[in-house]
Amino acid sequence: MSKQQFKFSNSVIIYPLLMLFSVWLVFWYQTNIDYGIKSYGIRPQKLEGLLGIFTSPFLHGNLNHLYNNSFPLLVLSLALFYFYNKIAWKVIVFGILLSGFFTWLIGTSGNHIGASGLIYVLFSFIFFKGIFAKHYRLIALSLVVIFLYGSMIWYVFPIKQGMSWEGHLGGLITGLLFALVFKNKVGKPERYVWQQPDYNEADDPFMKHFDENGNFIEILPDEQKELDLENNSQTTINYIFRKSKDENL
Repeated sequence: MSKQQFKFSNSVIIYPLLMLFSVWLVFWYQTNIDYGIKSYGIRPQKLEGLLGIFTSPFLHGNLNHLYNNSFPLLVLSLALFYFYNKIAWKVIVFGILLSGFFTWLIGTSGNHIGASGLIYVLFSFIFFKGIFAKHYRLIALSLVVIFLYGSMIWYVFPIKQGMSWEGHLGGLITGLLFALVFKNKVGKPERYVWQQPDYNEADDPFMKHFDENGNFIEILPDEQKELDLENNSQTTINYIFRKSKDENL
């Protein structure tokens, strides 16, 4: 595996915290300065409702709504930036746009707000990506995600009044699509030389240094011949000098 894979950096913590801070900052502005911005959510099949695709993830109905979204948003975004740092922003930005568009397209009515659409994108992407990767760390991550948030799957159905199941379903579909689109960018372990299909132990320079009994040979016969040739071919330089007259004084 690449040495840069799964490598911790400050962005793993800073970016998710900044995202969460921005959501809370907008909520503070909404409750203390302009409560009217709450209406700028996704309004399905309405032209003016398209604006909500960009604004809805930052808007929440009340403190309980915001609180319920904050923890999964932080946990899943931390996992995203740690395990998929190179494509994390693509997943987030395009995930907001595509899941929001799905919500606008399939939604029936109402004003759809909240970061839950993005949360479902992250949940779906991380889960399916780990399964497709077939790498033990990413599969383990998928299992952890399904253990923590597996119950979320029920909310892609209209089982609770006032909850945007369309946004959840749009996020789930978007995450699955991204796991397929970014399939070639999956972190996988490196194939060492001896794991290659065309590997031949007899041609391995290192393995040639072992005899039949497993004893290590520091210098191979061929290498010794080359060293002898180099030593024999060295040019001998003879210096001839004549004493100056001054040296006899």
